[in-house]
Amino acid sequence: MRTHRTDEEQEASSVYRTANDRFRASFNRWVSGGIIVATAFHFALIEFFPPLTAADLSFGVTEIYAVDLPPEIEVPPPPEAIARPAVPVVAHTMLEEDVTIAPTTFEQNPVETLPPPPAPGTRRVADQPTFAPYTVPPRIKDRGRAALIVREKYPRTLQDAGIGGTVVIRAFVDVQGEVRNCRIHTSCGIPRLDRAAVEAVGEFTFVPALNYDKNVPVWVSIPITFEVKPTS
Repeated sequence: MRTHRTDEEQEASSVYRTANDRFRASFNRWVSGGIIVATAFHFALIEFFPPLTAADLSFGVTEIYAVDLPPEIEVPPPPEAIARPAVPVVAHTMLEEDVTIAPTTFEQNPVETLPPPPAPGTRRVADQPTFAPYTVPPRIKDRGRAALIVREKYPRTLQDAGIGGTVVIRAFVDVQGEVRNCRIHTSCGIPRLDRAAVEAVGEFTFVPALNYDKNVPVWVSIPITFEVKPTS
C-alpha cells in the first residue's frame, strides 16, 4: 500500500487548491458587484418612474322617492249561509163543480186579428243557418267513408306543397240524413281548401237528428281538417 504521493500528484493538488481559492475570491467580488448594480437599478427606477395619479371612480346615485302605500282594504266577512227553503206545501182548494173552461170560438177570436200566412218565396230553414230544437244531434253515419272523401277532395298540389288547414262548415241535414245545403262558417284562408271542404261535406251521409222520437232537420257545424302527412 502506497503511503507517499508522487511529485506529480502533489503538484496537481497544489494547483487545484490554488484554483479553488481563486474561484472563491472572485465569487465574493461578483456578489458584491451584483448587490451594487441591483441597488443602483432600483434607485434609478424609483427616481425616474412617472408619478402615479388616482383615477376618478366616482358615480352618480339616483334619488329614491318614497311612495305612499295605498290604505289597506278590509275584506268583509263572507255572507251568512242562506237558509234552505222550506218544502212547499200544497194547499187544499175547494173548487166549485160548475167551473168549466170557456169554449174558444171565432166570434171571440176573429180571423182579422190573426197573423197573415207566410208569403210565397219566404226564406226556408234550409236557406239560412237557424236554430232548430232537437234532443239528439245528427252524427256521421260512416266516419271511415267520410275520412276517405276528405282525402280524395284534398288538392294534390297543396298536399305536395305541405299546405293544410281546418275549415268549419255549416251543413243543413234533412230528416233523411242527407246534406241539402253547405256554407263556409270559418275559412282556413285558402280558397281551394274551403271549396274542397264544402264539396266533401256535401257527400256525407248522416243519421238524422231527433227531437224526442221524431226526425227533425237541423244545421250543424262540421270541422274539416286537411292534414299534411309527414314524409318518411
